[in-house]
Amino acid sequence: MNLNSTDIFGQAVLDFFLKGNATDIRVKSQDFDEDVIPVNYLFRAYKEMPKIEQRALDLSEGKILDVGCCAGSHALHLQNQNKDVLAIDVSEGAIKTTKLRGVKKAEVQDFYQLKNQKFDTVLMLMNGSGIVGKLKNLTQFFQHLRTILKPEGKVLLDSSDLRYLFDAEEDGGIWVNPNQYYGELTYQIGYKNNWSPPFDWLYIDFNSLALAAKSNGFSCDLLEEGEHYDYLAMLKPS
Repeated sequence: MNLNSTDIFGQAVLDFFLKGNATDIRVKSQDFDEDVIPVNYLFRAYKEMPKIEQRALDLSEGKILDVGCCAGSHALHLQNQNKDVLAIDVSEGAIKTTKLRGVKKAEVQDFYQLKNQKFDTVLMLMNGSGIVGKLKNLTQFFQHLRTILKPEGKVLLDSSDLRYLFDAEEDGGIWVNPNQYYGELTYQIGYKNNWSPPFDWLYIDFNSLALAAKSNGFSCDLLEEGEHYDYLAMLKPS
């Protein structure tokens, strides 16, 4: 399978699954030092997942949509629990890997282009708020959720409050760019010699998410807090 050179996650997970190549995925942003994602982390089993992810999987029920499935670890666990799950990702390599691992229902699909299907649970993990991109896109995000959720459906989404990354001021506040929300980042990801184009990625604190949810006719409940300023939230249309 010849993948687009910018399908970074797809190249990495497919190489790992087929060839055992454990080359890290590189992550860079103008705001922070370069970091890496160990590719084997994307293949973890349920017992190796953070508590936030385990809780979300345990609460997933009915017809489930796994958004941004990557190598399919969440979908595979749900399927093994005899749950009805559709895994989607924009990465062809990720979906190829997900299918090779045994997930029966997996599609190359843009979340925002998904139509004519309704779900009981929409699962958005590993900073699921990232695909929103910027705070100004939250209304579009909630509007689209309403089109794919059943009336009693729910969204299980995790994110992080990045306040801890900024130096504290003497009065207890933080220094941030006053013209930009501090959780709005621009990333590039790389694998071997290939790099993706820059893309926007949103980390959102719980209070901001709850406020946006309320203004768009959704409830927002805090279900779990992690060890690194991360959390799991449940969104439901009112």
